[in-house]
Amino acid sequence: MPRSKRSKLVTLAQTDKKGRENKVRIFDEVREALDLFKYVWVLKLDDVRTPVLQDIRQDWTGSKLLLGKRRVLEKALGDTPAEEYKENSHKLAKLCTGVSGLLFTNETPETVSAYFNAYTKADYCRAKTKAPLDFTIPEGIVYSRGGQIPTEDDVPMSHSMEETLRNKFKIPTKIKAGKIFLNEPFVVCAKGDTLDVTQALILKLFGVAAAEFKVGMIACYDVESGEINSL
Repeated sequence: MPRSKRSKLVTLAQTDKKGRENKVRIFDEVREALDLFKYVWVLKLDDVRTPVLQDIRQDWTGSKLLLGKRRVLEKALGDTPAEEYKENSHKLAKLCTGVSGLLFTNETPETVSAYFNAYTKADYCRAKTKAPLDFTIPEGIVYSRGGQIPTEDDVPMSHSMEETLRNKFKIPTKIKAGKIFLNEPFVVCAKGDTLDVTQALILKLFGVAAAEFKVGMIACYDVESGEINSL
């Protein structure tokens, strides 16, 4: 008689009570979802922001998106053929690297692929990425969008931010007539520069969401057949 893969006891790494409870919850949810859905997608979600996860969960009502540490996902799927929960699920576990998410769904692979190929989200630039544009704060009164839109459509940046601009970001500002003022233009970055932490924070402060975030599709797993299609 074939051995049941569901009855095997799996030990999770020791940790504090709260951490262990979370690991057990994710472990159980992965295995429950494997019993309920036809397909599992491994998604690459490095540096994912909360709005992206909210979008996916809202757009995929009826499906299930789970994020967890790589080791917990591997344990739930199974590390080896002997430990796998479903046929070939141990092979899927090996693809969970970095920050991975598992999307469990009954939608066809064509539907899922079309969605994530089309999905993009405006995002703030990160440190160590390339600047997507030139950005210079104009001289004169400092506005909240830093010259990206006409001044008549903008508002002056709050005077309470002057100390942060001057001390934290080393922008030579001063207060003049109750408003933040620059005597000359301040170059933040040029297109193609590798951004440091300060530059990235300045761009975010001025609402420059010039980067795009895309969700990477790593593989699709057919639960019934055990077939894995790496992408």
